[in-house]
Amino acid sequence: MADAFDWGLLEPAGEAGSAAGDDAVLSALVAVERALVLAWADLDGRNGEALAALLDASALDRGALVAGLRRDGVPVISLVEQLRAQAGDRADEVHRGATSQDILDSALMLVSRDVLAAARGELLAAGNAFAALARRESATPYVARTLTQEAEPTTLGAAIAVWLDAVSSSVEALDAAAFPVQLGGAVGTGEAFARLSGRADAPAALRASVARHLHLADPGRAWHTDRSPVLAVAGVAALVCVSAGRVGRALALGARDGILQPDQGGGSSAMPHKHNPVDAVILTANGLRAGGLVATLHAAALSSDARPAGEWHAEWQAWRGLLRLAAESAAVLANAAAHLVVDPPAATGAVTAIAAASAVVDASRARFAALAPEAGIPR
Repeated sequence: MADAFDWGLLEPAGEAGSAAGDDAVLSALVAVERALVLAWADLDGRNGEALAALLDASALDRGALVAGLRRDGVPVISLVEQLRAQAGDRADEVHRGATSQDILDSALMLVSRDVLAAARGELLAAGNAFAALARRESATPYVARTLTQEAEPTTLGAAIAVWLDAVSSSVEALDAAAFPVQLGGAVGTGEAFARLSGRADAPAALRASVARHLHLADPGRAWHTDRSPVLAVAGVAALVCVSAGRVGRALALGARDGILQPDQGGGSSAMPHKHNPVDAVILTANGLRAGGLVATLHAAALSSDARPAGEWHAEWQAWRGLLRLAAESAAVLANAAAHLVVDPPAATGAVTAIAAASAVVDASRARFAALAPEAGIPR
């Protein structure tokens, strides 16, 4: 049903963002439930592989999941009902002691890790292309602009190196990002894990085991109402969007001046002569969209009680939306870098033009200086 609503008609790079789509989230939800089964088996000294293998995302009734979401306000309750049906006589071993937020938070962290890892690969490809281009154009004259106006001559290579700085900053932030598992039970204390196992150390042991099976970080605590892990991931995703958007704006301005042009796409319905810089437009738009999603997550972080009513729910689409934009921006940036055409004569012409303009200004100043005493104008 979600695909029928949003299948990419107004999302130009939507295919790249599908890694954060409903299919990916559903697979991650089931992966977390499997990991919890395996963690309990580790705790009890049993083999949980057979039960975990029964939990199959592809066999789930999606219509029932959507209906359950509307009924319950969260997708996990209907999900657990179906997974327990798949487990048969071992149904009580599924979702044992966990709460909906444990599963969904962990699933979104899992999706975040995978989406941003893929984005990192695209950013590296873009960075390598920009580095090669910067070296090639290191001696090509170019006019830098400040406050939209032509400022001083530089080189095109130096301008492109600034884009590379933005890409490098994003990669460094991605490398430093942490993706913690969530496992705290109903009110974050893990009491159900201890009660069901008869072991006081069960909450910590199960959390560490789930983290290990999912290859997520063990934060050493539950973070149901401390949303700093979400804000940290959101910040990294937004940085990818903004860094790519900054390059997008530079590409659009370069295309306007005839210096930088894409070698693909960019038609116009009204003006056949136009060759629009589509990648630059998408990158700029995504950078502009990211800020609103970050603002939603910051507002939702003002949580309450052991688990809040509405704040956590407000995060889902904003969090997933940032991941989608980051994936799209990284892929589009890599494409733009690989298909960028530079026109050195246009860049040199701009330098010649500013030099000529400077000469006119200098001549005008000289004439003004000669006239000033006669006109009584103070120098």
